[in-house]
Formats: sequence, structure tokens, C-alpha cells
Amino acid sequence: MRSLNFLMIGLLVAAAPASAAPFDFVPAPQTDLNRVYRIDRFSGEVTSCQYGLQEGTVGATLCFGPGEGAGPQPPGEYGLVASRHEREGGVFRVNYRTGDMSICYVFDERVVCTPQAHPGTTAPASAPSGPAPASPTPAARGGASPQRP
Repeated sequence: MRSLNFLMIGLLVAAAPASAAPFDFVPAPQTDLNRVYRIDRFSGEVTSCQYGLQEGTVGATLCFGPGEGAGPQPPGEYGLVASRHEREGGVFRVNYRTGDMSICYVFDERVVCTPQAHPGTTAPASAPSGPAPASPTPAARGGASPQRP
């Protein structure tokens, strides 16, 4: 009887559909930042954690919850993509079903994300028209603060 129960449990486990993990994890590309981003693959919600020093201990895990734009999005198939820019503290949130993208980064102890945009669409009306600056400032490139892209 006992071996029959184990056999039935084994068959049920084998017959259960394999499902993907609900989260993906991607490190920030910034080479001197020990931050990892997490995304809920279905809702698109983004959070982040990093190592922090804490006197008298081995350290602490510092986590940042979702702030503006980083909360749940319309249901989809989301993922995170890190750029190859060594001073970039943020990551791209992508929707594999629609092709929409946004940039997510830690700002004021929260993860924030820009509004979702679809590549190939026109720039927002508030975007400056005219030539781009020849050499952006370090802050515009994300090099001024480890918490911003």
C-alpha cells in the first residue's frame, strides 16, 4: 500500500505541468555596484536589493521596494535586460509580448521606472527638438550617482 502511494505521488509530480519561475533577477551593470534587480515576470513589478555594511556584523541586505512606475503593470511577459555600460546603475524592463521598454533604477530608497515606451514611436511632445548635446554631463550619463542610471 505504501509503495502504491509513492507511485501515485510520483505520477502526479511527473504529470504536473512545468512552469517557469515567477521572478527573474539581473545585476546592475555598474561595475562598482553590488545591486541586483528582481522582476515579477507576469506583473512587471520591479524591486532591488544590495549588500550594505553594518558595523559589528557580516553586513546587511538592503532592499528597495517599488516606487513610481515600478509597481504592477498590465499583465504581460516581462523581463529585465542590463546594458553593457559599466557605469549604468539601472536596467531595462521589457515586455516580451508588446516590445515596450522602460528604464528602472533606485532613487530615494525606492525603485522607480520611466513610463513604458514602444521602440519606433515618436518622442513625447515635451521632448526637446533639435540636435542632441555633443557631450552629456556625467549626471546625464548616470556617472554622478550610483543610485541613478
